[in-house]
Amino acid sequence: MAHNDLVITPVTSKTDRKAFVDLPWRLYANDKNWVAPLKAEARDLITPGKNPFFGHAEAEYFLARRRGKVVGRISAHIDHLALAQPVEQGMGPGTGNFGLFEAEDALAGAALIAAAEQWLRGKGMTRVLGPISLSIWEEPGLLVSGHDHPPTVMMGHDDPAYQAMIEGAGYHPVKRLNCYDLGIVEPFPPLIQRIVASGEKNPRIRIRKVDKNRFDEEAALILSILNDAWGRNWGFVPITDEEIAFTGKKLKPIVFEDLIMVAELDGEPVAFMMTLPDLNEALKPLNGSLLPFGWAKLLWWLRKPQVRTMRVPLMGVVQRLQASRLASQLAFMMIETIRQAAVKHYGATRGEIGWVLEDNQGMNAIAEALRGKVNKVYQVYEKPL
Repeated sequence: MAHNDLVITPVTSKTDRKAFVDLPWRLYANDKNWVAPLKAEARDLITPGKNPFFGHAEAEYFLARRRGKVVGRISAHIDHLALAQPVEQGMGPGTGNFGLFEAEDALAGAALIAAAEQWLRGKGMTRVLGPISLSIWEEPGLLVSGHDHPPTVMMGHDDPAYQAMIEGAGYHPVKRLNCYDLGIVEPFPPLIQRIVASGEKNPRIRIRKVDKNRFDEEAALILSILNDAWGRNWGFVPITDEEIAFTGKKLKPIVFEDLIMVAELDGEPVAFMMTLPDLNEALKPLNGSLLPFGWAKLLWWLRKPQVRTMRVPLMGVVQRLQASRLASQLAFMMIETIRQAAVKHYGATRGEIGWVLEDNQGMNAIAEALRGKVNKVYQVYEKPL
């Protein structure tokens, strides 16, 4: 496929794969808010056998070249677990995805999107949802607001020009994902403090830290709560045991017991909250490489991180409690316990909660009650094929 001496080809060789991974370093060279991922992790993400996502998914990658120079990239992928989800929850039969989208200009962007659509059509897909890179659990949506500050750990950063490219290709917004910024040095508002104090007096409730010595067991417990809690959410795709093991291994160095809480009701685990120190603060100066001394700097940082920001990527309360007042009480109790640890032990001054679906009333209400302000918005788009 060629447009204006532009050539779009699938990734077929080791050289292509390297070009696919390396492209963002050139495109974002002058963007002070882009944080380079570790190159080894970026390679593993797109490699079957390395990323357990491919246990239930298939993908094709495309490069755009102009006179031999790589000027864009895109993935087209199908998550077979997503195809089995109910249509009213956003995924469902016939829904494919594009992601990992980068383009130097609008012509390259349009041609890449067309190539991804053509591949999905050839696989029998009737609708595209994107950008999703690669799993819904990794980096869903395009950053459309909040380009003026770096993303926190495991969050995406996109060129502001991409919104016009995607919308120009006929895509329409289907769901907004909000991120909330909140100050954590000062205590939360008096109402929240009263709710927390009341919960602390309730003998049925126990908030406990995770036990890192029982890491696999705790990870399985959190997975079971998560799959139940998020089961009716828009975009939900169940996480497999292999994916939780893979993610657990990747996150283990930044898992700290006093930042991940489990709430028990009458001795039964019913909610959890995961908080991560912002690894991006340590990664940013490394520019994607652990050589020659990056690994030593990172290991030193990981011994006892001192960070400005904590991110809450995941939080869940089992479905049977979600409509009750107890759900928000457990959430506030976990948040307050973690807030105190984050300030005291890690020097954190701000928290970030996200992503939160725009129509997740309970979670948006909790963030607003904590005086959170939306600081980043990611947009997921759709288009019929």
